[in-house]
Amino acid sequence: MQNKVAEITLYFWILKVLATTLGETTGDMIAHTLHLGYAVGLLVTGIMLLSLLLFQIRSEKFYSLLFWACIIGTTTVGTEVSDFMDRTLGIGYAYGSVVLVTGLLAVLAFWHATEKNLKVYPIDRRRPEIMFWLAVLFSNSLGTAFGDYLSDDLGLGYMQGALVTSFVIAVVILLHYVSRINQVFLFWVAFIFTRPFGATFGDLLTKPLDHGGLDLGTIPASLVTVCVFIAVLGVSKRARVVAR
Repeated sequence: MQNKVAEITLYFWILKVLATTLGETTGDMIAHTLHLGYAVGLLVTGIMLLSLLLFQIRSEKFYSLLFWACIIGTTTVGTEVSDFMDRTLGIGYAYGSVVLVTGLLAVLAFWHATEKNLKVYPIDRRRPEIMFWLAVLFSNSLGTAFGDYLSDDLGLGYMQGALVTSFVIAVVILLHYVSRINQVFLFWVAFIFTRPFGATFGDLLTKPLDHGGLDLGTIPASLVTVCVFIAVLGVSKRARVVAR
């Protein structure tokens, strides 16, 4: 089996942020705009994600569009998971974050125990690929819950929440270049915090004006984000071809 995941480049992180923005707007569109609620929204997005992951895991090589569709699927499910735990189960974003970080650590611990590493690129065997997607799902759900905790529970608002998460990401970038901290650890920290960073832009686009948003609506915001995402994906593929 060939490598099945995207190369970790600058384009990877740009696409990750756009995917999280799209996951936030799409999740809110399903739960709020379409009035399906959090439980039904979680069921619908969960089925869609499971279908995408079955195609992804059964494939024998890397398909860029399929890979990123799965990433978007995990961010959308992460939105529903976070809201479901807070608003339906009443757990709250803080305790929800604790539950999710525990799940993420458990997945990473099992991954390391079975594979003796946490290598995220390249991945060319199915067991580490399954571990990768479980970790992605937990980390995107965790990032959503933590971002909601910053903006809702701490009352920071969307822009202030984005500034906090962007500061964490900047620190990770600095440590990547000037420290000897394990690079896989830094990858997962960045992966988690790009989720609330992108989600705050999704909230900024869709939330009402009196809540600090631009009130564009979930459907227009999702369509705009999709167009930008496809454009960046096309540029990244062209750059990869030129580099070769």
